[in-house]
Amino acid sequence: MTQSRLVSYLLIGLVAIFFSVPGMQTAQAQKENGNEKLVYVIPIEKEVEKGLASFLTRAIKEAEEAEADHIIFEIDTPGGRVDAAGQIATLMQDLKIPTTAYIVNQALSAGSYIALNMDTIYMRPHATMGASGVINEDGTAADKKAQSAWLSAMKGAAESKGRDPIYAKAMADPEIDLPEYGAPKGEFLTLDAKTAVNVSYSEGIVKSRTNLLHELDLTNAAVQEVTPTFSEELARFLTNPVVVPILLSIASIGLIVELYSPGFGIPGIMGLLSLILFFYGHIVAGLAGHEAIILLVLGIILIITEFFVPGGIVGLLGVASILGSLFLSGEDLGHMALSVSIALAVAIVVSIILFKIIGLEKGFFRHIILRDRTTSEQGYVSSTNRLELIGLEGITATPLRPSGAAIFDDERIDVVSEGSFIEKDKPVKVVMVEGVRVVVREI
Repeated sequence: MTQSRLVSYLLIGLVAIFFSVPGMQTAQAQKENGNEKLVYVIPIEKEVEKGLASFLTRAIKEAEEAEADHIIFEIDTPGGRVDAAGQIATLMQDLKIPTTAYIVNQALSAGSYIALNMDTIYMRPHATMGASGVINEDGTAADKKAQSAWLSAMKGAAESKGRDPIYAKAMADPEIDLPEYGAPKGEFLTLDAKTAVNVSYSEGIVKSRTNLLHELDLTNAAVQEVTPTFSEELARFLTNPVVVPILLSIASIGLIVELYSPGFGIPGIMGLLSLILFFYGHIVAGLAGHEAIILLVLGIILIITEFFVPGGIVGLLGVASILGSLFLSGEDLGHMALSVSIALAVAIVVSIILFKIIGLEKGFFRHIILRDRTTSEQGYVSSTNRLELIGLEGITATPLRPSGAAIFDDERIDVVSEGSFIEKDKPVKVVMVEGVRVVVREI
């Protein structure tokens, strides 16, 4: 496959991906004849992050425009980001449509917080909710300020729906002692389905969606399911905190290898594709806007301009613009700083390895590095080379520190010692001449 064909296929694929950006689904459900109500079913699955919040925003808007009578959120999540959970909770609290959290497997950590913001909660017999302690990305406990804010958020979510806040607080605070529910002091509270019903955190236990609709008196309702589009699923993957540094590292490796390679080939395509996927995912997830893209394009233009405008300032501005676009696209400055640092470290290591293996003889650098030499073998002489001075003896006219002057046959000549200090009026001998550099030694 030629490079041109490969590039063509790549561009076609990228265009297809970009045109798959989610819009309003055309399947706006209509209330069917004989059905009194319309129910939307929306999944909350996998990790809670900004991509999920973006999907839920779109799904809820669709339900509102369809004038749905009820929304069921089927929850199965191990938790995730606190800021994304807060954004989703705000969506739930602002909803005028009655909501039900149907926990089909687990609603842990941020998932339990999301469930507590819904009007009613139902669980499958084996489902659980709780274990909501807030931790950092490295697995360590968050600082007291973050924990206090999260504890208040859990308490507020429970109270907003008329639930006893003590159990929500126990999910997030191990200091609350509830041994009768399997959460003695030092343990986070996790409720199983029966316990959740006993403490009024769940309205009931149902085995299936059909049973749930019956419990909600919505048996005859028209059901409209909303699922993430391919682009939304892709965006969730591309904005995953683990995937982001990998994407940036691949981009840096590809572009660095491309600089050492003749022509434009697979490494460059791989680097550009990684960058495009990074920004695509963040745009679809609602994390990046036009300002990030403008900064990225501006940065690329400035770096290209640097090759024609010497000085380095334009290139530095280009690098700063690209870094700025990355940070504008990130949902967390700390995580983005870590991701960029990893990518830069990888780029430096790869650059050193390639420089030692390939040097600067090939690739892009051969166009910008001056290789012409004015060697003496080619007849170039920068100044008169006074080789006749070698072996001549004289007296220092000044101290040599190590440079100074000496007198040879009544001629004053600028000289340097071999590195040592030589006092004035000391006898010296010329031991070497390199162009205008005359080296002397004390005798």
